[in-house]
Amino acid sequence: MTVESTAPRKPRRSAASKAGTDGSTATATSGGKTAGDTGTKRATRTTRAAKSTEPELVQLLTPEGKRVKNAEYDAYVAGITPEELRGLYRDMVLTRRFDAEATSLQRQGELGLWASLLGQEAAQIGSGRATREDDYVFPTYREHGVAWCRGVDPTNLLGMFRGVNNGGWDPNGNNFHLYTIVIGSQALHATGYAMGIAKDGADSAVIAYFGDGASSQGDVNEAFNFAAVYNAPVVFFCQNNQWAISESNEKQTRVPLYQRAQGFGFPGVRVDGNDVLASLAVTRWALERARRGEGPALIEAWTYRMGAHTTSDDPSRYRGDEERLAWEAKDPILRLRRYLEASNHADEGFFAELEAESEALGKRVREAVRAMQDPDHFAIFENVYADGHALVDEERAQFAAYQASFTDAEGV
Repeated sequence: MTVESTAPRKPRRSAASKAGTDGSTATATSGGKTAGDTGTKRATRTTRAAKSTEPELVQLLTPEGKRVKNAEYDAYVAGITPEELRGLYRDMVLTRRFDAEATSLQRQGELGLWASLLGQEAAQIGSGRATREDDYVFPTYREHGVAWCRGVDPTNLLGMFRGVNNGGWDPNGNNFHLYTIVIGSQALHATGYAMGIAKDGADSAVIAYFGDGASSQGDVNEAFNFAAVYNAPVVFFCQNNQWAISESNEKQTRVPLYQRAQGFGFPGVRVDGNDVLASLAVTRWALERARRGEGPALIEAWTYRMGAHTTSDDPSRYRGDEERLAWEAKDPILRLRRYLEASNHADEGFFAELEAESEALGKRVREAVRAMQDPDHFAIFENVYADGHALVDEERAQFAAYQASFTDAEGV
């Protein structure tokens, strides 16, 4: 496959990579002149782009499960063992099972809300497994697969969406920050943290996750600028799942998202986000260059949100079944399974054991959620003001009377 990258480290650029990845034509500049501006070259590029509906991206596994060679990124997964491949498959299967259980729990009234990762398992597991223990991760609120890779108990994620805790894990214990609900703000937090560890002389790196919708936020673009100017060791990982709630890519940007990095002065790469091997390889590349002091990079993982934005959303109102079915054919889990089977790296016994483990995980998280104790209802009135306030006291009393009305009603 052709590698699409805005990385300035490579002076060469293949003819195929000049075609616009969003179906339009792109121009390459050299020495102040624009290449292919007129004549046959431009017409050829336009025709080529028009014929292709697939974007150019880094891919190591095709949807059919066939291994594709890539001169630039093969080295980052060259030593991967069959056991590690099975591990990646296990991660994706268990993450999807946990996600499905969480969706069911919300539908049954056990959670207030849930943001599903269905379809984005490869982007999250591949990138998550590329991190080192001493790297620091800044997620949004959908990175359940990355949380899994960082050792966060999935029941803590459910506790947050149930409203019984604020996350439930120690960010410094897993180097995994609490979920961020404010769209895009974690990109600035990640950049500041990266600048700090660079000044401390650490050789670790930081990775910040966000979606295509968040890429339109000012905080994200500020983070790009600060990271570039200060050469911060941070990797920006954008999961482009095609929809910012009900807004498609076409309504968010006129150029591929990874190309935005070029305007800030650092490399950007678009990777097949449904290919766990490519996601692993490209993220390893970006994190390693960050640790070496070569500054930030932007990874755009080209993937798809198979379900709703959250359980309060109805995606059938803004997108059709044809689009969803096309992406189902690129399923990240099925893709790796096909490769494992074709390579004789896994047998039916492995898949059967994993299925049993998957069901056990679903049962465990369901039981854990139902056993969670409700928080003290009056805790919301604590620490509102340092020295207390008459209005808060009044509101507390009103709330106490409201709560007591339920007890009185039950006693009648």
